[in-house]
Amino acid sequence: MTPPDLFSPYDLGPVTLSNRIVMAPLTRNRAGPGFVPGDLAVEYYRQRATAGLIIAEATQISQQGQGYQDTPGIYDAAQVEGWRRVTDAVHAEGGRIVLQLWHVGRISHVDLQPGGAAPVAPSAIRAETKTFVNNGFVDVSEPRALTLEELPDIVDDFRRAAANAIAAGFDGVEIHGANGYLLDQFAKDGANARTDAYGGSVENRARLMLEVAAGVAEEIGADRTGIRISPASPANGVSCSDPQPQFDYIVDQLNALGLVYLHVVEGATGGPRDNAVFDYGSLRRRFKNTYIANNGYDRALAETRLIQGEADLFAFGRPFISNPDLVERLKSGAALADINPATLYGGGAEGYTDYPRLDALRA
Repeated sequence: MTPPDLFSPYDLGPVTLSNRIVMAPLTRNRAGPGFVPGDLAVEYYRQRATAGLIIAEATQISQQGQGYQDTPGIYDAAQVEGWRRVTDAVHAEGGRIVLQLWHVGRISHVDLQPGGAAPVAPSAIRAETKTFVNNGFVDVSEPRALTLEELPDIVDDFRRAAANAIAAGFDGVEIHGANGYLLDQFAKDGANARTDAYGGSVENRARLMLEVAAGVAEEIGADRTGIRISPASPANGVSCSDPQPQFDYIVDQLNALGLVYLHVVEGATGGPRDNAVFDYGSLRRRFKNTYIANNGYDRALAETRLIQGEADLFAFGRPFISNPDLVERLKSGAALADINPATLYGGGAEGYTDYPRLDALRA
């Protein structure tokens, strides 16, 4: 029997991917006026269309959901049209692309919120982290706790954003349930001190994430709905005293919904994979559809885990920033270009669309 190949096609729900390499969502803070992706975003994603699947950058579902300056939205007509130009460009190159739907919760600043209001969260617990606003990194603002009456509106915002994403030509969406943002805040007791139906027990803390997943799946189809989680990551100051039972339960329920994929940050986001004791194999066994593994992968590790059956697809983040042709470089064994950290957030073409491809370097 021929072992699975990282560079062979893969069927993901109704779409076929050209390979098993996924471009992870990467916040770049380059949206234009009205939080609309512009010409640079069109070119940036077009350049990277050889990825089996692009998960486009985290995109706020409402103004309240924004946490950083110059991040794109998907809640009005101009934003939909801006993203349509991106999806058209990717599809013209033979690529596949989904949009990550984002509500940051408490990871925000009053200068970004409607009317200068406080950011929202499961509980009025300030995160010990910073956000990027007014062209610099500053402490996040003190949040207020969402009321029970507001939670259906959050679900509806995710549903509308998902419908808008499909209208913009995306092949599907990824719900952002990771990295210390709103849905992760509800799931983890370090940020959730509620005593109502959305706090306390494993089941209660999972409730909002699962309501969002069910709502989005109903809106656009489970076969076009994925979700990202980060069970053991302390990103953005979040913590959980019981991650294994919490996320075993969540994944059981996500599996029952029939979502097309589960995207798991294994370990600390952008950091060590073994930062905490957690059995990611348990999630793999519980989820019967596509499992996307993320964090610290190179070709050798991805191929090993693919052959072992521990994941189906593999997400690469920062390497895609400086290597628009990352798939070709991985396949040929070519050296990877180094990233310029000074141009990661904000700015123009420098460090965004000007990283050369191998063929340009060889010319």
